[in-house]
Amino acid sequence: MRNKTRMLVEAGLLIAVAQILSYIVVWHMPQGGSVTAGSMIPIILFAIRWGVGPGILAGAVYGILQFILGPKYSFHIISLLFDYPIAFAGLGLAGLNRKNYFTISVGIFLGILVRYLSHVISGAVVFYEYAGTQNPWVYSLVYNSSYLIPELVICVVVIGLIYGLLKPYLLNQVEMQ
Repeated sequence: MRNKTRMLVEAGLLIAVAQILSYIVVWHMPQGGSVTAGSMIPIILFAIRWGVGPGILAGAVYGILQFILGPKYSFHIISLLFDYPIAFAGLGLAGLNRKNYFTISVGIFLGILVRYLSHVISGAVVFYEYAGTQNPWVYSLVYNSSYLIPELVICVVVIGLIYGLLKPYLLNQVEMQ
């Protein structure tokens, strides 16, 4: 019971930190999406610490919070699902394999890949009119990669820099549950 309470408190705190970091925008895209000061890092750290299931849940909650507190670009059901809870839930995959920094980096890549594919689906289905004469799937692939590739680099680099310090705190929680 004590670990579940700890997990819930950490989830709440890290979701709040992620939300605050999302307001520090380095670069903002015109139809949504931005490069931030590492806003996905707290969710990724939570997933690494507590595992995939709790990480997916924390990511989904963060995605809903992003919708509630952030700018709205569409109320289409595909956008509501794929741009928010599904996209950010994918970040929970960062907790898949926690053996070392390399396997954690692969998990981070997979988590952000799920977010990317989720946004691509929404972009091609909901925001196709912005593609003009270009194929909406190609447009969505390029548009979403323009901010998610820098976000991926930020996450991998920052977590690489702090991994050594946080390693003792990140890797033993799942076994303690």
